[in-house]
Amino acid sequence: MSRQLALALQLRASARFSSYVAGPNAELVRQLRSSAVGEGEAFVLCWGASGFGKTHLLQACCHTATEHGRTVAYLSLNDIDVLPPAVLEGWEQFDLVCLDDIEQLASRADWEEAVFHLYNRVREQGGRLLVSAACAPARLDIGLADLLSRLSWGVVYPIHALDDEQRREAMQLRARQKGCELPDETAVYLLRRLPRELPVLFDTLDRLDEASLAAHRKLTVPFVKSVLESEA
Repeated sequence: MSRQLALALQLRASARFSSYVAGPNAELVRQLRSSAVGEGEAFVLCWGASGFGKTHLLQACCHTATEHGRTVAYLSLNDIDVLPPAVLEGWEQFDLVCLDDIEQLASRADWEEAVFHLYNRVREQGGRLLVSAACAPARLDIGLADLLSRLSWGVVYPIHALDDEQRREAMQLRARQKGCELPDETAVYLLRRLPRELPVLFDTLDRLDEASLAAHRKLTVPFVKSVLESEA
């Protein structure tokens, strides 16, 4: 399997900047867009809790880069248990490299060493390396001090949570992209009833969309309430 085909199998088609509500993260999005097309900072690390959109953003960078004719490589470090560190050899030849979930390197000296050398090679080649993490670099449980210093090259951005108005906007954007309408009052009802994490809200919206299609009903508050009560 070619690297480009392997990449295509990992990327979600929906992971685009156009489907991401930036809210307080507008500067981060601007920087990532710039780096994805070979401008801006060579090294960017963004960090935040699960569900804040780190994977979405890195994959959006990959889509943007390929649309501009650039070569890209993406790897979620959640997969390192089934991959050898040697998989990173030659990745400095790509215009853009994205490493997701860098915190997974903890206690993996072989992988820490491989990523450290990749940083150096990307710098020598003049490429772009974008990284996501669950926490700030200083709090990562990484034993290789030289790698920790590399993770602070370039710029580091925390990803901030959206407020309720921005969460409503994100849900309505997702609904429109699925071809349905989520009225304001229904979005507000969901925000009051459900946990605020976007993955939970999006998963619920996907189920509601399927239910509305099956029942030929719109996403009104009474219909949504009946579906959620039937799932309880």
